[in-house]
Amino acid sequence: MKPTGSHGASTPTSESDDEITPQQRRLARKQERGEAARSQAVTDASAGSDAETAHLKVFRYDPDVESKREPRFDDFYVPYKRGMTVLDALIYARDEFDSSLTFRHSCRMAVCGSDGFFINGRQRLGCQTQISGLDEPIRVEPLPHQPVIKDLVVDMDHFYERIEEVEPYFQPDELPDDDLEEQRQSPENREKIKMASRCIQCGCCTSSCNPAQTDDEYIGPAAIVKAYRFYFDEREGKDIKEHRLELLDMEDGVWQCHTQFSCTTVCPKDIPITEEIQELKRESVKRDLKFW
Repeated sequence: MKPTGSHGASTPTSESDDEITPQQRRLARKQERGEAARSQAVTDASAGSDAETAHLKVFRYDPDVESKREPRFDDFYVPYKRGMTVLDALIYARDEFDSSLTFRHSCRMAVCGSDGFFINGRQRLGCQTQISGLDEPIRVEPLPHQPVIKDLVVDMDHFYERIEEVEPYFQPDELPDDDLEEQRQSPENREKIKMASRCIQCGCCTSSCNPAQTDDEYIGPAAIVKAYRFYFDEREGKDIKEHRLELLDMEDGVWQCHTQFSCTTVCPKDIPITEEIQELKRESVKRDLKFW
């Protein structure tokens, strides 16, 4: 299948050479090289070339460019190498075919959480997802249920605001007298919160959560995991533990969870999110129990 749509800025034709800036010339040459490379990749794929390629269908949208305001999918045929990830393929497509292709990425090691995408119908990290494990064409879209800013980039402000609601930072009652003395934690307690502390705030869990899409006030699974990590830390202050549980023990807190396990299924760090939410529900119930 031939790629659809046009990419990048076209070579200026109505301006004289004197009116074209050096930057425009460089962009035009880069655009020409990209189009030539894409055409060759399509020709090789159609002709059954010995060079193995990965076929990507990438979501495109740019509200600032009139011709790109209508969402569409563009095809990219990327030379495949063993061990290539979806992020590797996107970077190649951007650098070699279309410099306007926009997406977030940083560490490329599944630590920063910035490259969460909807890949072949599932929330995944681009840098963690191997091309070899996917059916082609590989469909890459922005995370669902989030406002799209451009191409694969979504607005994460609401996601981060929900996390801030649970005050996701360490708040002890008192600190050691010596500034150089650490706040000690037992190995057992560290093991208790270990999985929750692995959250990289990629947003995959919240994107997959149905209640989070129907209730803007629901703090969502990522925020609850953050709260779990601090609530069960033995170094936390007693009063703040009670306060944090009050933030969660509400209709738009842990009780909005429908226990559908989608957040646990898509979590790239294998955090048992649903189980941790249920444990916080039990803590809320125990707090309200009274025995006479």
